[in-house]
Amino acid sequence: MKPRLKMMTVQPAAYQAISALEKYLSTTSIPKLHKELIKIRASQINGCAFCVNMHVQDALKMGETVQRISLIPVWREAPNAFNEEEQLLLAMTEEVTLISQHGLSDELYDKSIALFGEEKTAQIIMAIATINVWNRTGVAFHLLPEL
Repeated sequence: MKPRLKMMTVQPAAYQAISALEKYLSTTSIPKLHKELIKIRASQINGCAFCVNMHVQDALKMGETVQRISLIPVWREAPNAFNEEEQLLLAMTEEVTLISQHGLSDELYDKSIALFGEEKTAQIIMAIATINVWNRTGVAFHLLPEL
């Protein structure tokens, strides 16, 4: 893969704007491990090896198990591995990441409002949107995982 430009060098203001979203997310009520589940799943869907690698490593440092991380892509087939909140986060992550297919369904939206409330639902959607921005830049600029 041919190396491409580094966004933080060529467009530092854009990089800082995305970083500001991350800073905002650090103030939300979403547990850190839940944010990592969102980041891993969206990054898997978007094919961003750089982000998958980084967020798997972050989740492991937070105490997440290799077994659960391995089951993220097939979470529906392993319902005992993830609790109700985590299953909802993963389902929402898939629908928002694949937004062109049918958007965030009324069913998941309503379930999120019932389980998390309006404020946390908005925070979750912003967390999903933010990792999607990072994924798209990572894939577009051919960022490679640090091994």
